[in-house]
Amino acid sequence: MQAIFDNLDAVLQGFGTTILLLVVGGIGASIIGTFVAFLRISPIPALRTMATVYTEVVRNTPLTLVFFFMVVVLPALSLGMDSLQGAFIALAIYTSPFVAEALRSGINGVPIGQAEAARSLGLNFSQTVTTIIFPQAARMVVPPLINVYIALAKNTAVASGFVVTELVATSKILANEYGNQIIPLLLGIAFFYLIITIPLGLIAGYVERKVAVLR
Repeated sequence: MQAIFDNLDAVLQGFGTTILLLVVGGIGASIIGTFVAFLRISPIPALRTMATVYTEVVRNTPLTLVFFFMVVVLPALSLGMDSLQGAFIALAIYTSPFVAEALRSGINGVPIGQAEAARSLGLNFSQTVTTIIFPQAARMVVPPLINVYIALAKNTAVASGFVVTELVATSKILANEYGNQIIPLLLGIAFFYLIITIPLGLIAGYVERKVAVLR
């Protein structure tokens, strides 16, 4: 572990970049995913089709390919995007279908009678979803959403292959300098990922138990 302690500043900087990728990518994925989830349950067939196509295409596309398009192809077209910005967008886009599906499953878990009662009161589709359906679905989707964000935290490692110095990229740099300490080095880097994923897992378990009691 001496390699970690001797280069703690670099490791913490990489850890900070990983956290930044997780937070910004997660926020972007949540915004896009929520919009796509609403389209998936839209009463307009064309919007449902568009959202379904988006979901199926993106979640079945390798993350590396999404990164390549955002970090390599778009800058080559002179769109003025650096590697970190491209990583933010790639992670947000790739994760958004999983967020959308988690939200849609929660919305579908709300009894249909709730929507029928809202319509009988004169509420339109948007009002029904935002004021009646979504608040009830929100409690059910927190655990699966946290699992999505845990996966996102691990997916940030892909950014290391695209000139973004996060934890994995830092470990590669240190591995070249401390080849004889490769196993302790990798264990030390893995520990920093556990700092992210274990608390998220505990939160997911806690919320799941609370939801089960409320039911």
